[in-house]
Amino acid sequence: MSTIIPILLYHSVNGTSEPRFKKWTIHPASFAAHMQYLHDQHYTPLTVTQWLQLMLDQHGRLPERPIVISFDDGYTDFLVNAVPILQRYEFGATLYVVTKYVGQSSAWLHGQGAGDRSMLTWAQLAEVSAAGIECGAHSHTHVQLDTVPLPEAREEIVRSKSEMEQHLNRPVETFAYPFGYHNVAVRELVQDAGFTSACAVKHALSTVDDDRFALSRIIIVADTSVDRFTDLLAGRNLRVAPTEEQIWTKGWRVIRRLRGRLTASYDLKTSRTTRIRTILSRFI
Repeated sequence: MSTIIPILLYHSVNGTSEPRFKKWTIHPASFAAHMQYLHDQHYTPLTVTQWLQLMLDQHGRLPERPIVISFDDGYTDFLVNAVPILQRYEFGATLYVVTKYVGQSSAWLHGQGAGDRSMLTWAQLAEVSAAGIECGAHSHTHVQLDTVPLPEAREEIVRSKSEMEQHLNRPVETFAYPFGYHNVAVRELVQDAGFTSACAVKHALSTVDDDRFALSRIIIVADTSVDRFTDLLAGRNLRVAPTEEQIWTKGWRVIRRLRGRLTASYDLKTSRTTRIRTILSRFI
């Protein structure tokens, strides 16, 4: 029984992209080549929840070459470009959706010049779900959950699950942390919300001993060639879960929190200054 499984992380599958989002946009031809390789090498794609069930079943047998294919965010190009390729090989996958922007655009990417990317509608997500794709939650607004107050993080997690279940009329069991950012408190919120698993990033191989609320994934980017893809599947130069949180990860969390507070403080001061100028202008 194999104890190691690659969980692949894709974002957009498109022939064009904004310059600053290009890294996360894989060309449909490249994605097709990846799927062709998996097919030719007799991999068996599972959804995240299927993988979890096998992890928890002590007497279960894994396929000889199991793999999980996951996508974050919920761009329209997933249905247009990725689903037909997945269906060609009868591959399952898991799509994580940012619920606030369903049927709208990727406003959280405005700072990367990619805020106008088209997002799937609820009707399209129902179509995706009917095609055998597992739909999971990816928070409501794609906020960094480990840097916001816990009540806000709880609302992001609970609301995303509730809205997806309401619109898709089926249980939503798995969650993915935006940017992969999480901590112990956030993981507990995900469990309390009723999810059975959650994906992090880590750029590492998952195993049957992985933390099911911080599953390791392998990042696939635009220039991931088939040769590089092969190396990643073989685990070359990759860590193997479970992995301890790195010191730099903890330090980066502190920096992000401070940056968020400074930004909020600057915005507050700017807002106050604007109000004062507005009031003064009435008397000048």
